[in-house]
Amino acid sequence: MKLVPNWKRLALRAHSMWANWLGLACLIAPEIIFYLTGRDMNPRLLWIAGIALIVYGLLGRLLDQGVGDGKTRCGAGVTVAAFLLVAVPLVAKWEGKENTAYLDRIASPPVWTICHGETRGVKQGDVRSDAECQAMLEAGLVEYRDGLHRHFTRATLDTRLTLERDAAYVSLAWNVGISGAGGSTATRRLNAGDIAGGCDALTWWNKAGGRVVRGLVRRRADEYRLCMAGLA
Repeated sequence: MKLVPNWKRLALRAHSMWANWLGLACLIAPEIIFYLTGRDMNPRLLWIAGIALIVYGLLGRLLDQGVGDGKTRCGAGVTVAAFLLVAVPLVAKWEGKENTAYLDRIASPPVWTICHGETRGVKQGDVRSDAECQAMLEAGLVEYRDGLHRHFTRATLDTRLTLERDAAYVSLAWNVGISGAGGSTATRRLNAGDIAGGCDALTWWNKAGGRVVRGLVRRRADEYRLCMAGLA
């Protein structure tokens, strides 16, 4: 049993989850008030409100809320599931996979890394299975996608962010960070409607330690190819 990849966003933004949180708050409020003040109160109204909110929350899980599952559409009709089908092999291809934690000395400062470039919470001696690496990559890409989308305008999300372009930009973010990709010329150009110019700007991120790296040149070329898909 595991949490869905975007569980944090779901827990904070889905209206059905908020109904459940508020419903639980109503149910326990009389006990909290008694504990804090010693005042006993008639819990009937709060219990009715709490049960109503929880029922609403349960019914809400059957509705499309714009977050949560692989069928949710976001950005030019791109689903999370469809996005992962393109983004996972793209990022895995260039990141490679190490099941045992290693010290990435190219990073400044060096950082312990595992699987497909994951660094958060990784420490020396960590080991992950192939399945754990796959799940970690999928969850991470969805999280990075959510973060990067906050840097895009509504027009970009609705009309410019195709499936391939979405994967290309998130691949850049996975490599250079959400803030780096989000504040980049590539993103600014895309938001301004200059799609080809934005794709071209992706290729500028080809250096590490101040020098051009062949592997990064090839990765950026792969992202550029995806980004330009469908353009005349």
